[in-house]
Amino acid sequence: MNFLLDNWILVLAALTSGGLLLWPTLASGAQGAAVNTAEAVRLMNREKAVLIDVCEPAEFAAGHVAGARNVPLASLEGHKGLPSNKSLPVIVVCQSGARAARAAAQLRKLGYEKAQPLAGGLNAWREASLPIEKSA
Repeated sequence: MNFLLDNWILVLAALTSGGLLLWPTLASGAQGAAVNTAEAVRLMNREKAVLIDVCEPAEFAAGHVAGARNVPLASLEGHKGLPSNKSLPVIVVCQSGARAARAAAQLRKLGYEKAQPLAGGLNAWREASLPIEKSA
């Protein structure tokens, strides 16, 4: 007990450090953590996950994940390209993952409880040598 009282600054520093290390884990659980490419493929194959690409139509035409539906971020709410079954996993993709994270949060507010962004976006998908389509 004397050690704790004599070294209260060290104890406080250790508790603060531990809290800061745990913060990303706790925060991502509340937001719906991004899925990596391997997890995305597993969700597509086993749980019939739907891929939603939130890029603009020109970006989508230049290259997108094979089988993805294009639903631009600006027109996300009420778009016909969204699945009617809100319990299906939804993987949201963009070029780098930033827009996808915003879109996934918006989809969760719309009732899609399993909406998750793809970590690294289309860039990570390409690096994993997974199939990409181009529209004419």
